[in-house]
Amino acid sequence: MPMIEPDQIRAARAMLGLTQADLAKAAGISTTGLNNIERGTADPKASTLRAIQAALETAGIIFQSDGEMVPGGRGLRIRRSAKSFETTDREMIQYPEFKEGDGGPGSGG
Repeated sequence: MPMIEPDQIRAARAMLGLTQADLAKAAGISTTGLNNIERGTADPKASTLRAIQAALETAGIIFQSDGEMVPGGRGLRIRRSAKSFETTDREMIQYPEFKEGDGGPGSGG
């Protein structure tokens, strides 16, 4: 895969809810350095970009090259574990207007 670009770094960080300081620490670089890379005002070494990419991938991002999985250019997505879709009764929200047996007019409930 080609080296990641500033827009991919910003998008991945936003998807994960990470601050620049969080990502910089995980990648072993300075926050100022990451800020300059994201703004496109720095010409980082390949090893720096690999460290940033590795930190994002460890946090759950999957980078895609053009033609991989989704056509239309480079992209990224979040890898979800099966557990992230599990819920418990305590995590469920039941609004009063949608309680069982009260589906509203015309719902047959």
